[in-house]
Amino acid sequence: MVAVKDATAMGDAEKRKKAAAAVMEKPERHVTSAEMARHSTEGDLWVAVQGKVYDVTAWLPRHPGGDLPLLSLAGQDVTDAFVAYHPPSAWRVLDRYRVATLSDYSVSDVSRDYRRLVADFARAGLFDRKGHGCAVSLCAMAALLAAAVYLVLATASVAAHMAAAVMLGFLWMQSGFLGHDSGHYVVMRSRGLNRAVQVLAGNCVTGISIAWWKRTHNTHHIACNSLDHDPDVQHMPLFAVSPRLFDSLTSAFYRRVMRFDAAARLLVSYQHWTFYPVMCVARVNLFAQSLLLLLADTRARVPGRLAELAGVAVFWVWYPWLVSRLPGGAGERAAFVLLSFAVTGIQHVQFCLNHFSAGTYVGRPRGDDWFQKQTRGTLDVACPPWMDWFHGGLQFQVEHHLFPRLPRCHLRRVAPVVRQLCKKHGLHYDSCGFWEANARTLRTLRDAAMQARAVAAAGGAVPKNLVWEAVNTHG
Repeated sequence: MVAVKDATAMGDAEKRKKAAAAVMEKPERHVTSAEMARHSTEGDLWVAVQGKVYDVTAWLPRHPGGDLPLLSLAGQDVTDAFVAYHPPSAWRVLDRYRVATLSDYSVSDVSRDYRRLVADFARAGLFDRKGHGCAVSLCAMAALLAAAVYLVLATASVAAHMAAAVMLGFLWMQSGFLGHDSGHYVVMRSRGLNRAVQVLAGNCVTGISIAWWKRTHNTHHIACNSLDHDPDVQHMPLFAVSPRLFDSLTSAFYRRVMRFDAAARLLVSYQHWTFYPVMCVARVNLFAQSLLLLLADTRARVPGRLAELAGVAVFWVWYPWLVSRLPGGAGERAAFVLLSFAVTGIQHVQFCLNHFSAGTYVGRPRGDDWFQKQTRGTLDVACPPWMDWFHGGLQFQVEHHLFPRLPRCHLRRVAPVVRQLCKKHGLHYDSCGFWEANARTLRTLRDAAMQARAVAAAGGAVPKNLVWEAVNTHG
């Protein structure tokens, strides 16, 4: 009986060898970049990584980063973006989808150096050594929340209550930084704990869906500063960072036309004045976007939708309850809410500083100039190390966009290497101080506002305003 089993096992092994040999002997299919580009739709989606072509149509609904990054780069070589966002384990997933080899595959000098740098960082263990930033952030958040609750419940002082509102604003800022980190790489010891931190620090503490944030942010990274593909520069009718938005572009993310109508011309004409006031209440938009995704957007795949909704519901229990405990009536409560929102509005300004004054373009992102688009569409904000807590790693925006899986504790260390690489290839690398970054952002908004006013004057859509004329006269 044993001999029979052994013979059967040997026969099975021989069959597997023959099958493997047959696969190896099968002629390999070769396709050109032009042929691959025809496979660029949701129902037929190919990409290439290091010259190997993959049909990822079936993988699209299950892609952890969402469908939009893949759709944005469909039909192209995506090697640079792939190595930026995926750990080595992702290669095993790719193998099952391979269909061909790219016959005209080539690598630019910039991409070759970039990929070598990614490999060097990996060998040095930089992607794996995350430091103690998560633990410190969680402790700081817990302390801020406890202090704010104490000041509201245990004191009758209006000043103390306003101090509590300030603490909540900084709590939400730190929560935003932590949610940002946990969306790019695992900040905890396991993916399960990482997910728990995301829902707790994001949904429960801030009322903003981490699923909404990941969907938006992943698309932003892939299509950095594309006026029609990057949602982070699509703020019509309130803001336009470029006159090219006056052409009523269609947003690939929101699937609608961003109309530059009479209302938009009016609002954009004043955008350099309204920028900071809007940032003070920008949180309201994030609440609305989160709820729209979780409750109304049936087309979007939202992993853990019920957990996301439950987390958001927790916020809408504890925060209104805390506000209701203020003894000063409607006036004090309104001031508390506005102050807490205004403080965390600093973070919304920070998000804008990194991109509003940087280079923009129209169209889909391309895989063959990914590195160049990331450096051209981002701005570093220079600051001393002791201010890193205030910026949460966002001050190294160029480095973060090139190495999104790199923990923020290493960004300052790699910045000189990135600068040297950009210098070697004559690429744009921009950095300035916090106040200069604010000035650049306002100049960008003002320039677009002036052109919007000219368009409005030509079409007669915006009424004349002598005060506005006097303040904005230049030339």
